[in-house]
Amino acid sequence: MLQIEDAVRCLQQQMQPITKTQNLPLLTAAGWILAQEGRAMADQPPFPRSPLDGYALRGQDTEAASKEAPVCLQVVGRVYAGEVFPGQIKAGEAVRIMTGAPIPMGADTVVRQEDSDYGQEQVLIYKGSRPYENYCFQGEDYKKDSLLLQKGAKLGGCEIALAASLGMDPVAVYQKPKIAVISTGDELTKPGEKLMPGKIYDSNRYWISGRLAELGILASYSGQCKDEPEEMAECIRRLSEQTDLIITTGGVSVGEKDILHEVIRRLSARQLFWQVNVKPGAPVLAAVLDQTLLICLSGNPFAAAVNFELIVRPVIGYLSRDKSWIPKRKKVRLENDYRKPAGARRFLRGYEEDGKAWVATGNHAAGALSAMAGCNCLIEILPQQAGAVKGDTVWACLL
Repeated sequence: MLQIEDAVRCLQQQMQPITKTQNLPLLTAAGWILAQEGRAMADQPPFPRSPLDGYALRGQDTEAASKEAPVCLQVVGRVYAGEVFPGQIKAGEAVRIMTGAPIPMGADTVVRQEDSDYGQEQVLIYKGSRPYENYCFQGEDYKKDSLLLQKGAKLGGCEIALAASLGMDPVAVYQKPKIAVISTGDELTKPGEKLMPGKIYDSNRYWISGRLAELGILASYSGQCKDEPEEMAECIRRLSEQTDLIITTGGVSVGEKDILHEVIRRLSARQLFWQVNVKPGAPVLAAVLDQTLLICLSGNPFAAAVNFELIVRPVIGYLSRDKSWIPKRKKVRLENDYRKPAGARRFLRGYEEDGKAWVATGNHAAGALSAMAGCNCLIEILPQQAGAVKGDTVWACLL
């Protein structure tokens, strides 16, 4: 029986991070992983520019300016953002300038318009500005050839803005992994259909598919199979030709209807391991079929959820090159009691805020789903612990 960390390492060793890329319009690339470097083709800003609306001039001409004794300068032109003043400012001259416009040759500062009389042909300056006091230097943000975006960076709002400032559109990104989700069980009914006696609605497939979408990947296939080894094997064989990872729920224990062991044999897939030292969700089965990874999780809803968060997520993070998939852990102070001994590494539904954590109230059985609502972490209880009490320091795995 493997530890969680060993199971993750075993799975990661069976695959390589995705290398295929595609080009996307920049405005649609949020959440994707950059497959190219982002280097500056020019200084930013590409010229000295004004940080405010006012008058571009020589700072030395305004040293003595005050409200009582203003300095009068000749206004020799006007320049807006996107324009260039064609001349050069001389002593006693000023150019009306707007924010973002290139500072004219000869000027070394900008007096804000509020410190003037807003003159059009001549302007009275009421407060001086020292040379380069109000002045954005060329390359102040970054210099030509600066590396601003690393290959492998996840594109968020800031990264997309940087890429835009570099003139990158479209951008090369790594393709997202193709992931199939299958739930098994004769008892399963699709939501929206009439629930017959002895049947239950299929929630596991919706949990996993929903978490995939929430974290940035849409399942390429989501469906369910009966407890028929031949049907299940054929479904997996077909999907393996077009997916990187197949996740199943149900059929992995040792009952008569736990068919995944037989399915693995029928497929002649290479089994990697069965069972992980975790409560709930010990019966995890993993195998490789050709180049496709197969991870089979428990049919109990909370057990499947635990193993998706602790085992499947790190594997997808490695495959997709997206580190945000890897769950973060932090030490927290427990704010209520959980008295049941662990026996194995036990993970409880919980809520964390500002370094404090609460074990969720409600049913903590492996088959219970409702107590998961509103939870944002899994609280770990170690095997040697006889439960946990308020004030204990424990680990929380953030969801």
